[in-house]
Amino acid sequence: MASIFTRIIQGEIPCYKIAESEKFFAFLDINPLARGHTLVIPKQETDYYFDLEDDLLAEMQVFSKKIALAVDSVVECERVGVVVLGLEVPHAHIHLIPINSLYDIEFSRPKLKLSPEEFEEIAEKIRSAL
Repeated sequence: MASIFTRIIQGEIPCYKIAESEKFFAFLDINPLARGHTLVIPKQETDYYFDLEDDLLAEMQVFSKKIALAVDSVVECERVGVVVLGLEVPHAHIHLIPINSLYDIEFSRPKLKLSPEEFEEIAEKIRSAL
């Protein structure tokens, strides 16, 4: 059975897409810790991040860097934090989270509740910065 992220890539589940390449897909987290919280995933469905082939893992980091720099340019933050947890969805992914302190990246914190319009506004700003 396809992961929820594979279903997002295939368009079966809607998302606020930021960018897409032949190998990767980036979209806003629908339960964000901060405005601009973005997920980067490989299109190849692989459960564990460190099971990705070295070349793909390196390319994913470079793709993530482009997204992180765009997020950083449009969201007021000290920097964009990078987190790889790998427990919540069985599909390798990177969280790019705008942060101003270590507390901002704590996943036990309450998530933001944004309207569809707010999600689309921030997604458009990030896309425009790419």
